[in-house]
Amino acid sequence: MNTDRPDTKHSFDIVLKGGHVIDPANGIDIPLDVGITDKRIARVAADIPETEATQVVDVGGCYVTPGILDIHTHVYTFRPVTDSYVGGMNADAHLLASGVTTTVDAGTAGWMDWPDFKAACIDKATVRILAFLNIAARGMVDSTSEQHVPDLDAHIAAAVVNAYPELLVGIKTAHYWTRKPWDTEHPPWVSVERAVEAGELCGKPVMVDFWPRPPERPYPTLILEKLRPGDIHTHVFAQQFPILDEDGHVCEYMFQARERGVVFDLGHGAGSFWFRNAVPALRDNFPPDSISTDFHMGNVNGPVVSMLHTMSKYVSMGMPLQEVIMRSTVIPAREIGRPELGTLSIGAEADIAVLRQWEGTFGFTDCGHAKLTGNTKLECMMTLRAGKIVYDPTGMSMPEWEQAPASYWEMPALQA
Repeated sequence: MNTDRPDTKHSFDIVLKGGHVIDPANGIDIPLDVGITDKRIARVAADIPETEATQVVDVGGCYVTPGILDIHTHVYTFRPVTDSYVGGMNADAHLLASGVTTTVDAGTAGWMDWPDFKAACIDKATVRILAFLNIAARGMVDSTSEQHVPDLDAHIAAAVVNAYPELLVGIKTAHYWTRKPWDTEHPPWVSVERAVEAGELCGKPVMVDFWPRPPERPYPTLILEKLRPGDIHTHVFAQQFPILDEDGHVCEYMFQARERGVVFDLGHGAGSFWFRNAVPALRDNFPPDSISTDFHMGNVNGPVVSMLHTMSKYVSMGMPLQEVIMRSTVIPAREIGRPELGTLSIGAEADIAVLRQWEGTFGFTDCGHAKLTGNTKLECMMTLRAGKIVYDPTGMSMPEWEQAPASYWEMPALQA
């Protein structure tokens, strides 16, 4: 239902009415209305009078949550170099439909391509795009840069992050020397160590995409020694990580690393999420700290599909919906040092997802082509970014065509 009152001054530009608000940052999980004024959350309360709103949208039967944060995607789409990288995706085209209002590009660009990334993608997007800057000069745009030690410059990377603190949330390292033998020009830990050095210099966290290669580069050393509190290991449930012991329980060093402050991010991707790791870990009380997709053009048609599809996997695996929302909003916002995001607090920018939860029989796949059958699935019914409705495929905010305003019926003048 849409109620439009354009000729009267009202307290709210939009009121979302009749929904069930889940706002983990404020401990809210009850039916409430949400009022929006001047692009910001103005009120969250029961029974906001319709007469106080310019526009009232009936969201009954839906959950109203903060805009979803996906802190591991690849949205830098400009490709000056042709190589094996599959390419980023258009953030507005793929993320708003999942209620994602903020995303973090995870190291697609290094410092050499940062100006182009900012101008070509970030500055033009409706989705709020933040980024981890790759420690390698060319990042994933030119994959050879990630293997070339002179391109791993901590001081330059930190300086660029310090120059754009509102957009760059940290440093990323990935894909360094995963197969070839070690040599004097390729020490085992140089990419991680220089990323952490850059993180120290700019005061930001490091996100690590890692391939363990014992005995020189074992996984426990990464999370127990190399990473600092607040640093993020993404792809935690990929097949290559020894997170389970011989009895199928989570290894003790995983809990020790979490206790010392290391953050474990999902980072689903095309090859980094396996039910055989994720399900036993959840049963053993070791969920991911944050849910993210590693979304790019190589996995939009599966196994990732979308952020909501990934979140639905966790609901079907047994994680309560409220916790799934928490690990997709307020927790990732805090991980990247942006606590003003992922909340419906009064005064916060009005980034909102309106979700419906369907019950039935649904199949979900992992990166090993295995299937989990679940009984619930999330669908985005509406997305608001900075108080503006930017996704509304079923017309929740629109009148029935017979009741459309006069402008709907006007024939536009022909162009000369």
